[in-house]
Amino acid sequence: MVRRLAVVVLVLVVLCLPPWWTLFGAGAGWPFPVFLGGTVVFAGWLVCFPFLMVRGHRLGDDRAARVADTSLGVMWVLFTWSVLGGAVDLVLGGFGVGGADRARVVAVAVAAVAAGLLGWGHYEAMRVPRVRRLDVHLPRLGGGLDGTRVVVLADTHYGPIDRAGWSARVAEAVNALDADVVVHAGDIADGTPAQRREQSAPLGTIRSRLAKVYVTGNHEYGGEAQGWLDRMADLGWEPLHNRHVVVERGGDALVLAGVDDVTAESSGLAGHRTDLLGALAGADPDRPVLLVAHQPKYVPQAAAAGIDLQISGHTHGGQIWPFNFLVRIDQPVVHGLSRHGERTQLYTSRGTGFWGPPFRVFAPSEITLLTLRSGGA
Repeated sequence: MVRRLAVVVLVLVVLCLPPWWTLFGAGAGWPFPVFLGGTVVFAGWLVCFPFLMVRGHRLGDDRAARVADTSLGVMWVLFTWSVLGGAVDLVLGGFGVGGADRARVVAVAVAAVAAGLLGWGHYEAMRVPRVRRLDVHLPRLGGGLDGTRVVVLADTHYGPIDRAGWSARVAEAVNALDADVVVHAGDIADGTPAQRREQSAPLGTIRSRLAKVYVTGNHEYGGEAQGWLDRMADLGWEPLHNRHVVVERGGDALVLAGVDDVTAESSGLAGHRTDLLGALAGADPDRPVLLVAHQPKYVPQAAAAGIDLQISGHTHGGQIWPFNFLVRIDQPVVHGLSRHGERTQLYTSRGTGFWGPPFRVFAPSEITLLTLRSGGA
């Protein structure tokens, strides 16, 4: 516990120091009241943030969670651009450019860039995602299923900010795509089904010709994973809890399989674990398989099993640049279509919503329309 606390404090200090130094302490020469006020703000955040996170995300206080999440996003953007601003300051200083006012100019520039990115990033996070369209060629797909339209949602993260209206507009956008299959690839919410009932209700209005399927993400295992499976079933979706369904058209069939998130077993929830063999039990091995698995890093197991297409989310495309580089350490892909082995392809969605900080910077959200094509590209 002491080690964990020490790590948290260290991370917060590292996050705070560059923006404080760049904005107020790097020889900018602000009047003392400005320097003192800025220092108090940073010190206050450093002290209050852990308590806001605990109250918001452990004790269920949505107002505290909103403050904590938003301030974390602000601090991350300030950290990133302060580091970049500090590097520019060093380079300019090395060439003797800027003189005595250089530090103040850099501070103002960093603050202006951060404010602009935060405003734009908030708009990007709160808008209805744009539709990303992509053809995916599956050699084993029968001609009767050529042109099958698969709409992908992922990482809606219904949470402390009430987005019931946003959820309804997302459902309208999905229905306008005339889908054959709709997939929700997990991380549906932060909170319980009862807490997020109004935000999730519009999912019940989504239409598809053949199937609507859902798998759990890691965030469900911080709440009520089984409750979310039940909730989605009540809303007319097929929860793929280590199971599959078969859809048919034009005399050809496609297996839609899903597995619990890779964190399921460590959650201790009875009956929850990632079980691909169970998900495929009884499926015809000659039929193509579309597997829904929340995290892209499950793709080695999918490739070993000869899966044709895995659909995942989880990464958010990094959500706030340059966090995508950290995501890449944990996941094989951050976003987009990729190939793994001779047969298996992976589509990783940037996600439909956002987690925590209500910002998306250089990582736009998406509703994805995958059109399945038979034969090779």
